[in-house]
Amino acid sequence: MRHPARLGIALTIALATAGCSTAAGDGSRADAGPAAQDGAKAASVTSCGRQVSFARPPQRTVALDQTSTETLLELGLQDRMAGTANLKTKIPAPYEDAYAKIPVIAPKIATGEQLRAATPDFVVSGSTDLYTKDRAGTREELDALKVPTFVSAVDCPQQNPAGRTPFELLFSDYENLGKLFGAEERAGKLAADQRAAVARAGENASKAGQGADRPTVVHLYSVFNGMPYVAGRTGMPSEMSRIVGAKNAFDDVGEDWPEVTWEEVARRDPDFIVIGDLSERGRPGDSAAEKRAAMAQHPVISKLAAVRENKILEVPGIELDPSVRSVHALGLLANGMKDLGYVR
Repeated sequence: MRHPARLGIALTIALATAGCSTAAGDGSRADAGPAAQDGAKAASVTSCGRQVSFARPPQRTVALDQTSTETLLELGLQDRMAGTANLKTKIPAPYEDAYAKIPVIAPKIATGEQLRAATPDFVVSGSTDLYTKDRAGTREELDALKVPTFVSAVDCPQQNPAGRTPFELLFSDYENLGKLFGAEERAGKLAADQRAAVARAGENASKAGQGADRPTVVHLYSVFNGMPYVAGRTGMPSEMSRIVGAKNAFDDVGEDWPEVTWEEVARRDPDFIVIGDLSERGRPGDSAAEKRAAMAQHPVISKLAAVRENKILEVPGIELDPSVRSVHALGLLANGMKDLGYVR
């Protein structure tokens, strides 16, 4: 954080006034959401090892990334949002109207100064790396200024009960946010609906072979400077693969999205390939078409059966990272495996 003293003064003033304010919505809108119904309920949860407590639901939340923004919108909490940042792709149609009414404090990653200007009483992020001194400020700094922070449980699995899957950690985010905002009913329904979607996708597993008979898959997220970035063991796609009865070909790499070589992809010779389409992000090599072209033109990759026989699935790239949209990509993967003939 560049100017902690000035940030402290601004946030102190903001917090003094926020305590006297009311929610942005008056509850009359059909989409005001359940959070507007209860303004005095105390709640406390643990977020990535840090206690987060409120005497009353937050009134001025800032979401530091798109995934957090969409989760809050899905929970009907737009009237409790004072800002959003770091939009990576187009907002889905169901959220457009609500999103349009939320101030964008930064088109990319928010700084401490931009966060200060939004006068938040709560800050939410999908990952810990947005809480650094040169970005929004550390969680410790913000806690010292009486601004509680929240991080998705998926980003700190070591601080959660052992054995919980990435999807279960994601669902726990919904439930914890629902508790803090007094929106438990809607959060519970969202978690239940998505658990059911995971169960449906899991019906593939018993029909797709077991052990060594499982089809192998490479999840290609991006191509940067000619090098592929694929899903490793700790990324959401590895869990998706397990659920639908496939095996992530790079499960031996303990990273979310490691950079590898095309030659290594060829050596692992996956049965099929999942391409993350990031065309809306607009960087070179992001679109599904560019990734297909890169593979078709590569002297080694182009010879793989998965490429020659077009055993390639396309999914929205943003849905391959943990978010409220991840179950959609999971469904695309499950259905795609059926279309490719891997589910008997």
